[in-house]
Amino acid sequence: MLLRFPVKIWTVSVVLDLIPETKQDWWEVEALFDLCFAPGREALSSYRLRDNADPVFDLCHIVRDRSGILGGAIRFWPVQVSGHPVLLLGPVAVHPTRQGEGLGGVLIRESLKKAAELGWQYVILVGDEPYYSRFGFSLLQDIEMPPPVNPARVLGLALGDGRREDLMGRVEQLPLQP
Repeated sequence: MLLRFPVKIWTVSVVLDLIPETKQDWWEVEALFDLCFAPGREALSSYRLRDNADPVFDLCHIVRDRSGILGGAIRFWPVQVSGHPVLLLGPVAVHPTRQGEGLGGVLIRESLKKAAELGWQYVILVGDEPYYSRFGFSLLQDIEMPPPVNPARVLGLALGDGRREDLMGRVEQLPLQP
């Protein structure tokens, strides 16, 4: 899937490409995450749910400009809440030189649209409610993430036929498929 979208930067119009992340992009995306997040990001609770698991590659996207320079990335991971398969959104990051252009919003909106098309019913994340509420996320009070986590930052969204109130219980890794 290639989605081109124009971005207006000051008075210059730039076209960026939203494309699936490939295995060849992995380390470049990891470097972007290292740049955008504090040292020790991998000590956070969300990373315990990602240990030894593959992301949902159909939903992992990157944004590149026409020169091929990475501008942003988003990843999703399969987890479960009380037996319900759920997507864990994150990380999502935009290169500091591209922040304020709406790239994060494009990454999130397009990936959520694709997740719904693929039949996923729930998405959770750990993040800032004022930012993620614009995409429909809200506080989940009955979810237990692995520690350490601030419960006021555990957010969720129901897609398609999912009902957010069904998301209650402990968040765990999905068992590996044989």
